[in-house]
Amino acid sequence: MAKVEVRETVLSIRMTDELLAGLDALRTTWKTDPAKVPKGLSCSESGAGEFVLVAAESAFVTLPGACVIKTLGAIELEDGGPMFDEGAHSKSLILRLTPEGWRFSVKFSAPVERARKIPPH
Repeated sequence: MAKVEVRETVLSIRMTDELLAGLDALRTTWKTDPAKVPKGLSCSESGAGEFVLVAAESAFVTLPGACVIKTLGAIELEDGGPMFDEGAHSKSLILRLTPEGWRFSVKFSAPVERARKIPPH
């Protein structure tokens, strides 16, 4: 069985007031009533006390230059390039509030490439 390679890529995003308000509201909801966090989103706190939001593949859509997370809104990518390799799966988005500000990363399983033996003719 082939070993699945998991990659995480940090991307630059443009934060808007609406996105910040949505993240603050989600964090407040999570702290007061975790059962109200929408399906496909999970919230936690790192050992360093950082708020971490993970959006499963079912909870977001990627568009050229942006990513839309259900119930949260659009996240505009500064570089606008492709986030995933063609054929990637098990994708998740990770938003982490660090002392330097919000950090956005994408975690995915790279496509499995199989070498096939071609029989001689």
